Amino acid sequence: MTLDARTVAATVDRRWAGIVGVLEEYISIPAKSPAFDADWQAHGHLERAMTLVHDWCVAHAPLDAAVTVHRLEGRTPVLVVDVPATPGIERTDTVLLYGHLDKQPEMTGWRQGLAPWTPVIEGDRLYGRGGADDGYSAFAALSALEAVAACGGSHGRCVVLIEASEESGSVDLPAHLETLTERLGDVSLVICLDSGAPDYDALWLTTSLRGMVKLDLRVDVVERGVHSGLAGGAVPSSFRVLRRLLDRVEDPDTGRILLDALQAEIPPDRVAEAAAAAAAGVDARLDVAFAGATRSDAGDAQDALLATCWRPALATIGIDGVPSVADAGNVLRPFTTAALSFRLPPTCRPAEAIDALREAFTTDVPNAATVTVTVDEAAAGWNAAPTAPWLQAALDAASGAHFGRPTGAWGIGASIPFMAMLGERYPDAQFVITGALGPESNAHGPNEFLHLPTARRLSACMAHVIDAHASVC
Repeated sequence: MTLDARTVAATVDRRWAGIVGVLEEYISIPAKSPAFDADWQAHGHLERAMTLVHDWCVAHAPLDAAVTVHRLEGRTPVLVVDVPATPGIERTDTVLLYGHLDKQPEMTGWRQGLAPWTPVIEGDRLYGRGGADDGYSAFAALSALEAVAACGGSHGRCVVLIEASEESGSVDLPAHLETLTERLGDVSLVICLDSGAPDYDALWLTTSLRGMVKLDLRVDVVERGVHSGLAGGAVPSSFRVLRRLLDRVEDPDTGRILLDALQAEIPPDRVAEAAAAAAAGVDARLDVAFAGATRSDAGDAQDALLATCWRPALATIGIDGVPSVADAGNVLRPFTTAALSFRLPPTCRPAEAIDALREAFTTDVPNAATVTVTVDEAAAGWNAAPTAPWLQAALDAASGAHFGRPTGAWGIGASIPFMAMLGERYPDAQFVITGALGPESNAHGPNEFLHLPTARRLSACMAHVIDAHASVC
């Protein structure tokens, strides 16, 4: 380790003392991703968030950095902070530091005293939507670079890229990448600050991400609702037909996905990694507030980890055509639509999964009901290549210096579409995927918070990684 850890920590802490107030302002902006705000351009919230982060970067980026907002007609903007290499560093490749500033919608269930757009600090926690997912990323990236300079360290060319459509599946990012490819150059190291950890006591690396397919499954049985007493028994229930279709792809007793196209073999190193994490006390079920006596389908802690990061799963995340209980009349409803979210193993191909699902849902339909399958979103997963020895050494040293423990490694069940895109574009690049999301931080749900000490320590650790990269031939 060439950087003095105490100087790194002191520099980062000083910078973060001012960052917290900016993050509070960011949290107050309802900058929902385009999938949740169709009129995002007219509302201007994403633009306000982009301006806030851009202006802070202009004020705090290195003097020789170029801070720009990349724009394409009709698409969400992308912030690009281009920092030239330290004088004397001959490397011509690029370190790409990634994050996003768009947010999930409000969600219900925030406890008293908290709200999605109202920042609240309680102890080490900064509550509010987007602070941890992923508003802190630009600030962490630049504070890491500041710490490198404060210690007299070195860095190669670094590009900070902050997008604004990640929560919509990064729908706008491919178009931006096409026009930014030449500017990004040869990316040799990717640092992503949009992931999480099973605890706040170490630097945790995400080694795999699941893919996903989101689709709407609609079943129509009659043209309009009819009296359930007069028609029930003669007219099939759209909900029953939909339920039977779901049973074709998911075991109703265990939740196991039945289609081969949605399965993948789990690599031995990932099985060993899950075993090591479980032995260290990591259990994917511990951060879940089960209702009553509800129990998990998983066996032990290792099985739970593999279930959440390497096995497919289905969640029914929305239903249309069904009135609330208070408004339910004795009507046999004409249709039922279920929004289905399939999580896919990291190496599963979404296109093949979609074909298999479409065939399962539309072939030999019960009662010859009308079935419509509409795919809303699909994203490939990602499985990390082996970590280079220099990078592993730098990560372990940084984690030991700032967390007091070596790095941990695990897979997570969420998706970061940009990682799969970059993995295809830069197959020889090294990846560091990490983040401040941890126990109870509850991204996408109520009571989301950023654990401030972890955000500062992550910033410090990334300084060591960036400096180590500069010295690798």
